[in-house]
Amino acid sequence: MRALIVTNMYPSPARPALGSFVRDQVRALERIPEIEIELFAFDPGGAGAYLRAASALRRRAARFDVVHAHFGLTAWPALAAGAAAHAVTLHGTDLAHPRSRILTTAALPLLDLVAAVSEPLLAEVPRWAARRRTAVLPAGVDVHRFRPIPRREARERLGLEPDTPRLLFSADPARPEKRYDRALAVAGETPLVSLRQVDPDEVPLYVNAANAVLAPSEREGFGLAVLEALACDVPVLATPVGIAPEALAGVGGTHCGPFDLTAWREALAPHLAASDPRIAGRHRAEEYSTDRMAARVVEAWRALSGG
Repeated sequence: MRALIVTNMYPSPARPALGSFVRDQVRALERIPEIEIELFAFDPGGAGAYLRAASALRRRAARFDVVHAHFGLTAWPALAAGAAAHAVTLHGTDLAHPRSRILTTAALPLLDLVAAVSEPLLAEVPRWAARRRTAVLPAGVDVHRFRPIPRREARERLGLEPDTPRLLFSADPARPEKRYDRALAVAGETPLVSLRQVDPDEVPLYVNAANAVLAPSEREGFGLAVLEALACDVPVLATPVGIAPEALAGVGGTHCGPFDLTAWREALAPHLAASDPRIAGRHRAEEYSTDRMAARVVEAWRALSGG
């Protein structure tokens, strides 16, 4: 099976953190022997970027079994590529942002498969817009990169003081929906590190260096940070959005609940008091590994062709 991935979310030298989860899924798909993957990634921008992408894809002579776009707006240029079927995975902002939602939902009836990274996000797709097949296709967590690393080693490699408790806000504070203000309130006087333009290869070190990961988001399409913490056996506190309620259910040492400063500080206190707090979360993260999620993508592609 030949597949073309079209996306405007992909790491580049200028933006190394952009769409690293899409890159991880592409790498997992490439590990499946019977699948031939090609990638068309273009820089995000205004209407001109999408028109140029559509023109470049239209000029490609190759025809694919499936063309799969990541992010709703990229479905439009992806339609210009020759394929037996066209699909899209929605990631969240494509439906949450008012203008993106209008343009995204207008493209969906033209597609053979409309997927989202979580059930709650798929439920936000209007019924009239998803006329054919739908699926939940998370990108997954790369458990090869995200794995337990001794906390002292992680801090030393990052140049952090080894014995001071610290917390991780696993997002860029500039993204308002991630609610950095909530994380600051919970942290109080405890040092809080954030992932502002951090190289994706260093993120596992930041996760393992933390006593706990804070994910107090207002909304999440998926919520990969929760799985990254679980894969490293690091305690995580999250609001019940995206994948968090499902992923954290029954995992001791984690907290999933509406943001309440008192409740969150109470849940966090044991992890700040421990010298090396860990949880048994990796087994849950492995259920959402990039390899397992890539296999789900291929199953969805095969269902489009009937085999």
